[in-house]
Amino acid sequence: MRVVFLGTGEFGVPALRALRQAGHELVAAISQPDRPTGRGREVRPTPLHAAADELGVRHIQTVDVNALESAALGAAEMGVVAAFGQKIGSGLLGALPRGLINLHGSLLPKYRGAAPIQRAILDGEEIAGVTIFRLNERWDAGAIWATRATPIGATETADELHDRLAVLAAELLIEALAALEGGTLRPVEQDATHATRALKLTKADGYVDWSQPAERVVRRIHGLWSWPAAACTFSSRSGKRERVLLARATVAEADAAPTDRRPPGSFGEDLTVQAGRGRVRLLELRPASGKLMLFAAFAHGRHVAPPDCFMPAET
Repeated sequence: MRVVFLGTGEFGVPALRALRQAGHELVAAISQPDRPTGRGREVRPTPLHAAADELGVRHIQTVDVNALESAALGAAEMGVVAAFGQKIGSGLLGALPRGLINLHGSLLPKYRGAAPIQRAILDGEEIAGVTIFRLNERWDAGAIWATRATPIGATETADELHDRLAVLAAELLIEALAALEGGTLRPVEQDATHATRALKLTKADGYVDWSQPAERVVRRIHGLWSWPAAACTFSSRSGKRERVLLARATVAEADAAPTDRRPPGSFGEDLTVQAGRGRVRLLELRPASGKLMLFAAFAHGRHVAPPDCFMPAET
């Protein structure tokens, strides 16, 4: 099948590779323009751009996909969209004989929107998944072609779940296209009464509230990693303060209540951190000025002990 691929981020890269490996003709890959990244603000190819170059696929960058000339679509039969980042208008939706489909990181109609993977973890879902659906002018509301579910790991971060779902989406895409070509595809309309929203995260969401129960604190740490990340300030008994980003943790004790000696955010002798209810055992974090590291190494290097504590992040 002749396919035009629309994507920008990492989520679509496994699908692009899978299409090539399965023998589909990739007539073009379209992404948003390359942008400065990292501390040095160096302009680098988007993940989809880099993958297209590696595969020898014609690549197009655009700030508005709806303004592209029809020739840019290269006589494609259908479009595949994954983490593209632009709204596709009615003109493009009707330009391809078989329309466009989207690879979405949730089990629709739950978690329609920009941050389905992070929101699923934040909400304490035990199951995540991917959906392939037909694009229409409503947001993530088209007919479902296929879904695949997977359990969320107890210490799995949003980054890790994202990468697993990207691979599942690629596998499911090839199966769905085979069903389409074989005449066995049976799209199912979404039940809008079960729809939920997965609002886009912002930098302002990057905090952790130790007055919350331990389970919620852990979910927040995992759901926000690696961006915007659950930030707080490590305050040592010597008076030094250091901003840290929490990456992975477990619930050490679900029901332990705060006390005057051990209020929320404070370390115990076992180096667990008191929450509003229960205690949290940190596994990984990143000092704002350093790299991701084991909490054990962080604690050893800074001689962490009571009454050290975590405070709200300093801006």
